[in-house]
Amino acid sequence: MKFASLRKECYEANMELPKLGLVIYTFGNVSCIDRKKGVFAIKPSGVDYDKLTPEDIVIVGLDGKIVDGKLRPSSDTNTHLELYKAFPSVGGIVHTHSTFAVAWAQAARAVPLYGTTHADHLAADIPCTEFMADDRIRNDYETETGLQIIDCFKKHKLKAAEIPMALVAGHGPFTWGATAAKAVYHARVLEELCKMAFVTECVNPKVPRLKDSLIQKHYNRKHGKDAYYGQN
Repeated sequence: MKFASLRKECYEANMELPKLGLVIYTFGNVSCIDRKKGVFAIKPSGVDYDKLTPEDIVIVGLDGKIVDGKLRPSSDTNTHLELYKAFPSVGGIVHTHSTFAVAWAQAARAVPLYGTTHADHLAADIPCTEFMADDRIRNDYETETGLQIIDCFKKHKLKAAEIPMALVAGHGPFTWGATAAKAVYHARVLEELCKMAFVTECVNPKVPRLKDSLIQKHYNRKHGKDAYYGQN
């Protein structure tokens, strides 16, 4: 099988989504890229996870054209493509319709940083794009979805390597990482952070954002140059 290792990585990452409760039926997709070969692998459009095989995974070039595969790639392929082109550190991308992340996206709200669990993963609110303008919707919608995320990061001067997740207003979440497995990890973390933030606001609608000293302590102990979390 051509591109066997890339297909295997993509397949295994996709199969984690239903196991983690992040997707149902045919919702969502994972892709992973081989930048040396200039291709990425992605789930085929509309295929049930319980029927998906490694051979079904579609290989797409960085020009957006199918390189290898018998099925149509995900309808979100062009979104993945734009993110790969804009964020060179990214090796894998996930899109889901997980409940709490979608709820925040439908509310068109960034997810405030309320606690240390959030700060352990990123030292910023989880960004949410603006609603897409009608002319962009009429254009190549999936390409414009990727550009919406990129525009959001440029506008707020955010770094994709530090904030591996975003919400698209009215739509849902996208996450990424150095590998497809890491992107899936971030998708699960994002869903939990969105759930925690929702419950926090239910308990205390006037809850303040976590103070910066705690944010920096928790983020830097895992991510800073003097990080000491985990094993060497």
